[in-house]
Amino acid sequence: MPVSLVIGGTSGVGLATARQLLARGDDVHLAGRDAARLDAALAEVPGATGHRLDAQDAEAVRALVASLAPLDRLVLTLSGRQGLGALAELDLGDLRRAFDGKFWAHLTAVQAALPHLAEAASVTLVSAITARVALPGTAGVASLNAAVEGLVKPLAAELAPIRVNAVSPGYVDTPWWTMAGEERDAAFAGFAAGLPTRRIATADDVAEAVVFAATNPNLTGTVIESDGGVGLVA
Repeated sequence: MPVSLVIGGTSGVGLATARQLLARGDDVHLAGRDAARLDAALAEVPGATGHRLDAQDAEAVRALVASLAPLDRLVLTLSGRQGLGALAELDLGDLRRAFDGKFWAHLTAVQAALPHLAEAASVTLVSAITARVALPGTAGVASLNAAVEGLVKPLAAELAPIRVNAVSPGYVDTPWWTMAGEERDAAFAGFAAGLPTRRIATADDVAEAVVFAATNPNLTGTVIESDGGVGLVA
């Protein structure tokens, strides 16, 4: 039975990924910093095992992965809202914290996990389409997600036969969006109208791409765009 660890798997795409990996028959482990969110996630994915974890804590990551070794699939779905805004008003302190919470957390977790990965393991990262789409007000998060994607090809070459890939979502209906009610519905309707797919992705849509990247033995060094075509029209 393959052993899968989803770090940042307590909501949204991470939780959907855990659910789909469990349905495939994996021994699934969820890790997150917040105890209440972790408990809620485990209630939604009965059969998974939960772990309190800060991905920036290398020793904690190392200890957890060692307890699961050999780990077959490492999935990182770390995100945050810091770093958004026009450059003239951008809080660079917020952006540095965003890099700590996502880029440095990705790099720290992957490095700490390495000694305990299976020989043919997969590492799957989650970035965002802002890395490659010129959207005003996203210079900070674009650079952050581009940094995450910049890990993929060199690590795929360096760590082979371990496979390294990423998934780049566009607009996804997850708790990342803090709007509620009619404001949320109106914003999503506006976004969807401009997409070739004419719809906002669900967490499950993106999770399918993550699971594909994590499980397909012929895929490495690749960033999968699961963005509804926003890159074609932005």
